[in-house]
Amino acid sequence: MGPEVRLARAEDVAKVFALERRVPEAPHWELSDYASIPGQERAEGLRRRLFVAEDGSGLVGFAVGKIIGSGVDALAELESVVVDKDSRRRGVGRRLCEAVLEWCESEGAASVELEVRSLNHAAQAVYRRIGFVEEGRRRRYYRDPDDDALLMRFRVAPVGNKGT
Repeated sequence: MGPEVRLARAEDVAKVFALERRVPEAPHWELSDYASIPGQERAEGLRRRLFVAEDGSGLVGFAVGKIIGSGVDALAELESVVVDKDSRRRGVGRRLCEAVLEWCESEGAASVELEVRSLNHAAQAVYRRIGFVEEGRRRRYYRDPDDDALLMRFRVAPVGNKGT
């Protein structure tokens, strides 16, 4: 059994920020950006959810999902997935992604998009196994190091078509 994945609470934010700073390829946000997410779950318009993964050693990963709008017209995005380097290749990233996808689906989103570094083959493999497909590329999107962003999308199964 892997780590527990749950919604983050305000007291998790400092640990999330510390983990993000230890992972060079993570998108580096401000502490205030993370601190604003817990409690946004019921907001109108833009909504974000922060999920954390914990095992016996503490916080080992987190993911941020974002939805703008509602229903099938909602724009849903897997904004960030960060896993501690010592916890990789153990299903943590996949479980975090699935938590975000389940939330997006529960909000009625028809699809979820993400951007990933073109050089991050490990993350791309995880996303493809989950069901994301590549739909485009943004040239020189990332810095330090310079890299393209691959645009990937996961299509959520319509409510009546699950399991078919």
